[in-house]
Amino acid sequence: MAFDPSFGIEEEFFLVDAQTGLLGTPSLDQLMSDAQARLGDVVTSELLQSQIEIASPILGSHAEASEVMSRTRRVLSEVVAEHGLNIVAASTYPLGVWQEQLVTEKRRYDKLIADFRIISQRNLVCGLHVHVAIPETVDRVDVMNRAMHWLPAFLALSTSSPFWNHRVTGLLSYRQALYDEWPRSGIPDFFRDEADYQAFTDRMQAAGAIGDSTQLWWAIRPALRYPTLEMRIADACTRLEDALAIAALYRALVATLVANPDMGKQRSTHTRRLIDENRWRAKRDGINAEFILETSNEVVPVATVVSDLIAACGEQIDRFDCAEALKPIDRILSEGTSAHEQLKIYNDRRAAGDESWEALLKVVEWLKVTTLR
Repeated sequence: MAFDPSFGIEEEFFLVDAQTGLLGTPSLDQLMSDAQARLGDVVTSELLQSQIEIASPILGSHAEASEVMSRTRRVLSEVVAEHGLNIVAASTYPLGVWQEQLVTEKRRYDKLIADFRIISQRNLVCGLHVHVAIPETVDRVDVMNRAMHWLPAFLALSTSSPFWNHRVTGLLSYRQALYDEWPRSGIPDFFRDEADYQAFTDRMQAAGAIGDSTQLWWAIRPALRYPTLEMRIADACTRLEDALAIAALYRALVATLVANPDMGKQRSTHTRRLIDENRWRAKRDGINAEFILETSNEVVPVATVVSDLIAACGEQIDRFDCAEALKPIDRILSEGTSAHEQLKIYNDRRAAGDESWEALLKVVEWLKVTTLR
């Protein structure tokens, strides 16, 4: 089946005091009013007042995505600067302290705090979500099941959260470790089809466990409000070009799976656990991880998995004319992600004699500049 799926990109950012480098706690209502006056409803608040989100309109091409997301980051930066703030794209913030954050005053957030307590209060993380439209005649859960094999590769390409509470965690995506505290997160189960997925959602709603399917916080899921399959595993990308490359590759994967209904169907009782093991390796080692193959006990480098995925999606990449958008992936695989650069800056400054706090401030400066580059 040949189709040109529309897609959308959601990016979450930290709000940082421009003078101190600490997470900002602005007059959120006025900030949101000013941001929406410039950008409309694409700007939304998050659970914690030190975070903000932008969601693209429906996008039809990768050239459009580049223009829209670049402009939106720039305009949002201009608005928050008027409030003495910067935006930072990363999945954890090196100087962030979760105990000091204020919760946004909304009823839905009050409900989250009541239900999940300290887990929700520790949710000082940002992410990158990509939606890709699925034809009405195609079962989204079938595509989701077949896409799950590649989720750890998208995480490996995006890692940006090596710090937590001023400390080096030893993980490249500590965000994923935090998400593991939440129920209904991580790699979803293999549901038979959309009807089976809806039956599970209905059961959870009837039991009062969830309000709707948006509270199924899995790494990939059928969206509730849109006819899309939403990938949620990726860390927030400091470099916009990295986010755009990941979105382009995910769109090509979804289109390839729709066009080839047998692709990714091989599955066993081990499959979900193998995917989760590869997710662990990605959150720990990023692009340096080795993944276990479904077809054997062989382990292969992330670079090989990504190269094979790009080759498998070649026809759709050509159709969407997005080979240029994918070029940053070569740099990521050879030089590393935001997490690697953050750690390099920190370690270099510590080796030069900086105290830990001074070294973290250097990381923050790089994050602020690179978010807008």
